[in-house]
Amino acid sequence: MAKEMLHPTKTHREKINSDHRLKQLVDRSTECATELRDLYEDRDGLRKEEVAALSGPNEFAEFYTRLKSIKEFHRKHPNEISIPMSMEFEELTKARENPTEEMQNMVEFTDEEGYGKYLDLHECYEKYINLKGVERVDYITYLSTFDQLFDIPKERKNAAYREYLQILLEYLESYCNRIKPLLELQEEMEEVRSDFERQWGDGMFPGWPKEAMGALTHAGAHLDLSAFSSWEELASLGLDRLKSALMALGLKCGGTLEERAQRLFSTKGKRLQDLDATLFAKSKPGKAGKSRDSERQKELAALEAQAYRLAELLGEQRAATRDNVQRKQARTGEEREESDEEHFSEDDSDDDDDDIPYNPKNLPLGWDGKPIPYWLYKLHGLNINYNCEICGNYTYRGPKAFQRHFAEWRHAHGMRCLGIPNTAHFANVTLIEDAVALWQKIKSSKEMERWKPDMEEEYEDSTGNVVTKKTFDDLKRQGLL
Repeated sequence: MAKEMLHPTKTHREKINSDHRLKQLVDRSTECATELRDLYEDRDGLRKEEVAALSGPNEFAEFYTRLKSIKEFHRKHPNEISIPMSMEFEELTKARENPTEEMQNMVEFTDEEGYGKYLDLHECYEKYINLKGVERVDYITYLSTFDQLFDIPKERKNAAYREYLQILLEYLESYCNRIKPLLELQEEMEEVRSDFERQWGDGMFPGWPKEAMGALTHAGAHLDLSAFSSWEELASLGLDRLKSALMALGLKCGGTLEERAQRLFSTKGKRLQDLDATLFAKSKPGKAGKSRDSERQKELAALEAQAYRLAELLGEQRAATRDNVQRKQARTGEEREESDEEHFSEDDSDDDDDDIPYNPKNLPLGWDGKPIPYWLYKLHGLNINYNCEICGNYTYRGPKAFQRHFAEWRHAHGMRCLGIPNTAHFANVTLIEDAVALWQKIKSSKEMERWKPDMEEEYEDSTGNVVTKKTFDDLKRQGLL
């Protein structure tokens, strides 16, 4: 089992086959352990008799008698060979390393199921849309909502609905056993039943609202006993009021005023099923039918609980099925036929999404994880590489990515490290030397264009002469103005 679990599985088919081989090993181990336990427990007493015969007074005679019978057996069957269990494991190892066609298809799936990748709910869908009173939906919608059984009113859950539910459960259980053989489905169902019993008792199961179960919440029980502390206080209500309250609870309503008050007060804080059976009135013919309806509803709800859990276990395959159906509906007839041919070919059916695609020209990968077409590669100029020294000699594929990178963080960080603002003046500049030289040139031109107040600011003296500020300050200091 350890070797089987450590054996790498590349495809979905190999994974399912490996799980089924593990299941066979587990079943074989369990069978041998059960046989050994029965031998040690010696339920039939044969082991005890054999030990007593070999340890008795005639042990040698018993020994030679047994030896004679063994020789006689091998004389009659000279070619009888006892095959050890290790041979079974060797055969499994050989089958795993060199699988035959039978070993490659250990489980039977329909064409629609794609060897465990997708669900095939067409039969269940046909059954569903033929139910009376349900909304007609398409197959894709049904795949998304087939487990929303709580949306169907319980009045419409009749015998046909029960038959549909059984067909759905039968398929989901079969499919789950085929793709997940190691899953203990019986334990899952036992857990579902225990959870269902708790939810049903609390009235919290979806689609089946709680019906009144307590003594005070019973239909028609409009007498709140929490306001009364003794039966004497109840007696003050009168015979008619006590009789109506007892009838609403299904209890005996006869007797004196005191007996009725005591009988009603005894139900305070209790549920109907906890009360003494002698307090209830004789059952009427309609109550047996009501009890049968309640049991039928509970059985239907239990089936729905199992469907919920199975749909949860198969959530991954369900999503894949929905995507696959949408993809098929978007294709033309020719594309669908080509896809079917590729699907049924052995080479393509064993392909795995995790395999490295064949890419000898080192083309970029598209959205589907496969190399883009070569014509598209040439159209976008992805065969041209651009290096940027400012970005740390980073290489950009294609002119579009190269032009876009000037506004991105990597180029802006490189320019900031050089102490140069990343403005439009430095577009298409990738060398550090060119960027520094251009920055010095821009600074010198800016310096020449800068306004200099000493040389460009003008002043006018008292005689009307216009001079610069520097000349004006010099003449003023000399006292000539």
